[in-house]
Amino acid sequence: MALSASTNLPHSVDRVTAVFVNEDFLRHTSELVGGTLESFAVDGDTAGAFNTTTVRTIPTTRMPDLARKFVGESLKVTQLEAWDAPAADGSRLSNITLKVSGAPLDVTAVQRLVSDGGSTRIELEGTVTSSVPFLGGKIAEAAEPMVGKALNIQSTQAQAWLESH
Repeated sequence: MALSASTNLPHSVDRVTAVFVNEDFLRHTSELVGGTLESFAVDGDTAGAFNTTTVRTIPTTRMPDLARKFVGESLKVTQLEAWDAPAADGSRLSNITLKVSGAPLDVTAVQRLVSDGGSTRIELEGTVTSSVPFLGGKIAEAAEPMVGKALNIQSTQAQAWLESH
C-alpha cells in the first residue's frame, strides 16, 4: 500500500527540522495518539547528515479486528531516520524505516522538507507491506491508514508546536 502526504508550514526548514528532532515534541506526538515515547536518540550533528532512532509504544485500539488479532493491544514501533545534510537551499531529505515488533509489517518512506521561501513543504511518500502469505495484502491495507496517520501527525502537529514554543 502506498503512503503519500504533503503539508505546508510557514516556518523555515531549520526550524521544522529542530522540532522533528526535539524529544519533548516526539513525546507529545506519541501521547497524542495514546502511546508513550520509550526512547529517542540522535547520532551526529543535526547541522549535517545525522540519524535518529525513536522507540514508541502505541495502542492498537483503532486498528481493524483482523490486524489486532495478530498484534495484540499495543505495538512497539522503532522509527529509524537517516537525514541527509541540507541542500544548498536548506532543503532536507530523510529516509524513514519503521520496524513494528511482533507485526509482519515493513514500512519505508522518504520525507522531504522543501524550502519554499520562508516556508517548508513537507512531502512524505512510502510503502507499507506485509510478508504474511495470503493475508499480507489485507494486513498492509488495514495498517496503511494508521501508519500514514502516525507519520503525518508529526507534520501537522509541528505547526502548533512551533507557534506555542
